[in-house]
Amino acid sequence: MDHRVRPASADEVPILDLAPLLDGGALEPIAKKLRHACETIGFFYVTNHGIPAPVCDGIFNATRRYFDLRLDQRMPHLMDERFRRGFMPQGINQHPGYAPDIKESYEIGVDLPLDDPDVKAGLPLHGPNRWPADCPWLQPAAEAYFAETTELGKRLLRVFAVSLGMAPDYFLQYCTKPMVQMRLFHYPPEAPIPEDKAFGVAPHSDYGMITLLSQDPIGGLELLKRDGEWVAAPFIRGTLVVNIGDLFQRWTNDIYRSNLHRVINRTGKERYSIPTFFNLDYDAMVSCLPTCQSPEAPAKYQPIKSGDYLLSRFRDVQKYKGEAA
Repeated sequence: MDHRVRPASADEVPILDLAPLLDGGALEPIAKKLRHACETIGFFYVTNHGIPAPVCDGIFNATRRYFDLRLDQRMPHLMDERFRRGFMPQGINQHPGYAPDIKESYEIGVDLPLDDPDVKAGLPLHGPNRWPADCPWLQPAAEAYFAETTELGKRLLRVFAVSLGMAPDYFLQYCTKPMVQMRLFHYPPEAPIPEDKAFGVAPHSDYGMITLLSQDPIGGLELLKRDGEWVAAPFIRGTLVVNIGDLFQRWTNDIYRSNLHRVINRTGKERYSIPTFFNLDYDAMVSCLPTCQSPEAPAKYQPIKSGDYLLSRFRDVQKYKGEAA
């Protein structure tokens, strides 16, 4: 099974310069390029995104340090099912038809106290983060990066709205308490050509709104084009990779495409990546945008709450059902 692929061209996966977004410039030129990417491959890079380089370096250093700990040191940090925060060992995620993913992660979300009304009410995916007492360096690095990517997600929502003919703040009305999740991923080395159906992450599409990915120079992210060819989305210094998820595809009546992608680490080295999954409020009702439907193209999907949809998708791929120790 030969998984060697060529790097994607700039036409296939464009690089969007977000400087106008930071400087208060016109959004329409960026929105036009974004729309083309979302209608074709669902992925693009962003540069001049506003996240300081020391913040990015800090979270990667903390991630490497965490996964350098022995497994028995990390197991007490095991993720709990209620809040979905903490350590997730290798073998938990398994996409239908594939072997379990060859990766492990540490999960972080919006940090809410136990007396928060939504937490007290038991709203899924809402709760406090887990900060291991024996890793005091993890929390400051993770919180700094989490805050930056959350703000970047909100800025990008303005461009997405304009690209769809909506007011720039349309999606921001659903960001009262957005369900943002960040994962610190570690991929151990795989065989140069992995076994059939065994991947760092098996082919899948993301579930939610938008994903903001920082990857290290090892690379390994690969995307499926419409014509069936897999292409690599290599590391480009100073950029993040952005893609849309299945929930965003529902908003747009399938005009924007949530694309299949996978991860293969065939370098013989440790690989690290940090995705931030930016999702809207749990109760945000996802229904076809008015600019994405017509008498000739009526809405394909019934409205659904953002959080309900995400929960149903998580249950499809995660086998862990226990509570943390």
